[in-house]
Amino acid sequence: MKRFFKAIIFCFAIILALLLLVICFFTMGKAKVSKNITWGVDFSQMQAESLSLDWKQAFLAIINDLGVKNIKLHTQWDWVEGVQGKFYFEDIDWQLQQAKQNGAKIIYVLGMKSGRWPECHIPTWAQGLSEQQQKEAILNYITEVVKRYKGNKAIIYWQVENEPFLKFGQCPSWYDKDAEFIKQEVALVKSLDPSRQVIVSESGELSLWTKAAKVADVVGVTMYRKAWLDTSTYGLPIDGLDFYATYPFSPAFYARKAGIIKTMFNKKVMCVELQAEPWGPKPIYNSPLSEQYKTMNPDLFLKNVEFAKETGLDTFYFWGAEWWYWLKEKQDQPQIWQEAQKLFQT
Repeated sequence: MKRFFKAIIFCFAIILALLLLVICFFTMGKAKVSKNITWGVDFSQMQAESLSLDWKQAFLAIINDLGVKNIKLHTQWDWVEGVQGKFYFEDIDWQLQQAKQNGAKIIYVLGMKSGRWPECHIPTWAQGLSEQQQKEAILNYITEVVKRYKGNKAIIYWQVENEPFLKFGQCPSWYDKDAEFIKQEVALVKSLDPSRQVIVSESGELSLWTKAAKVADVVGVTMYRKAWLDTSTYGLPIDGLDFYATYPFSPAFYARKAGIIKTMFNKKVMCVELQAEPWGPKPIYNSPLSEQYKTMNPDLFLKNVEFAKETGLDTFYFWGAEWWYWLKEKQDQPQIWQEAQKLFQT
């Protein structure tokens, strides 16, 4: 009996030691800073308008005043195809034309879940359709977009959906459970435009990135440091457990996972969403500046830049450029805008 208990204790000690080694591997240290880092921003017309900004002025300021030459463009299915079979491309045409004229390169996000709350931007006419009908409608929408813009030289990547494997946002019940549909979307895009690589993104903090690596040419990841965690938005059966959180991960957490993806799949990892905007309990336009600054402010912005560099990744797109412009234009708080200028114009 004593030998049995000693064996149990020994096995437990081995498991604990291995667990500690894994934790240390993923959480301690930092990677070598890349020599040539590409900095970009995400841009959403919807977000700019929600902040009561002239979205065209904001877009041009980001390119010309800020000096950004790499933009991930978030577009919305419900805006483009508000009426079934009728497509409104005028605003996107303008954004792509301005990018082309000013030498900016675009990642174009396709699909239903394309970023910004409620994440899945499904038109009213499609909400009552069956699962199969919704899928067919999404594929038809993607086809129209890719056929229209595949000749546009400003676009350097297509991104299919936004964190499709993460249960987050207001999406149809089938959406995050159907990895095969994401494969079907990617295959469609590549058949329509074999000249460009396809990005699929995953949560930088809440996944291992292997699902995206299996279907995409390039793995896109997020990078967040401080956020308001609302359990209901993740579909968790826990009510009222909402709080400000600081993610405990070190730069090595991202560096090690990127190394695994490179070794296992030979795929590039880039950060397509680097936190540079508040994430609080309420939308920015309903929050006082003091509340916003709890999760993002000029000091935290600079810390996130340095943190990103230490992950060893070489491409980062900031999430929050519309907010920087709002701070400068509406709040007389230009500090983040000015710091970003230094970064983009160096």
